[in-house]
Amino acid sequence: MSYPAATPRTYPWYYRPLEWLLVGLSSLPLPVLYGIAGGLYGLMAYGLRYRQRVVLENLRNSFPDKSEAEIRHIGKGFYRHFAQVIVEILKLRTISAAALRKRVRFTNPEVLGRFFPEGKQVLTLGSHAGNWEWILSAAALEYPGKAGGVYKPLMNPFFESFMLRLRSRLGAHLVPMLSTLRDLVKHKGQGRTLSLLSDQAAGPEDYPYWTNFLHQDTPFYTGADRLAAQFQCAVVYVGIRRVRRGYYEITFTELHDGQSVLPPAEHQLTEAFARQLERDIQASPSDYLWSHRRWKHKRQLQ
Repeated sequence: MSYPAATPRTYPWYYRPLEWLLVGLSSLPLPVLYGIAGGLYGLMAYGLRYRQRVVLENLRNSFPDKSEAEIRHIGKGFYRHFAQVIVEILKLRTISAAALRKRVRFTNPEVLGRFFPEGKQVLTLGSHAGNWEWILSAAALEYPGKAGGVYKPLMNPFFESFMLRLRSRLGAHLVPMLSTLRDLVKHKGQGRTLSLLSDQAAGPEDYPYWTNFLHQDTPFYTGADRLAAQFQCAVVYVGIRRVRRGYYEITFTELHDGQSVLPPAEHQLTEAFARQLERDIQASPSDYLWSHRRWKHKRQLQ
């Protein structure tokens, strides 16, 4: 089956010049955009020093065995990669399906695809590693009509509309975060995948699962455990590896086949996700989103 296109929100007319500018920039060839990314890198790393304290603190706590010189080297690598991801995300507004297929390769697409003929819904657990925005659009091309992703709507109506068009133009089905349960009920029994970015910081009000992650006590959302049990979903980890600038490899790791019910309270799926992500970050630390305040919450003592 296919999904209806996402419906962008209307926004005031005075955002039109900004829209024209962004679409115009998106239309530039990627080599030109990477030149712009070089300027963004210099601005963020040396000019504005964008969230430098957060980046370095996260890196020091995550890699206590590394020297200060190594930490700063990883930090500079992060800023360079992040600048490139920004222009790559913008390019998603105009990039062709053929061009994106060349730049995102699925190493084992059969791991995910085998569930669809069974009518099984699959929760794919991703993270803010590599280029997380390209992955959903590439999956929509690899599995036409079967790739969806949960997202948090933006408050600004223009950017909400712009990002919805950008994310859905190649066929991805976008589900607002608060509509996740309703969407799973609506499509139960229909083979498709729903992507969750599961590495975001869960607050105390989210009743998180706490585990040691990158040498730190870390809270995780537990939606995968609960949804998999409620809807008998299969669960697959999405590993992202940057091969070189602008090229990514995606490898799926099955965490649960959906045939049996795992007790949600044991958080086996969330723990498995944390271990997989930890290994991937340690293998390529500069490609993770270190500017995010991942560890802003502390465990409340009972």
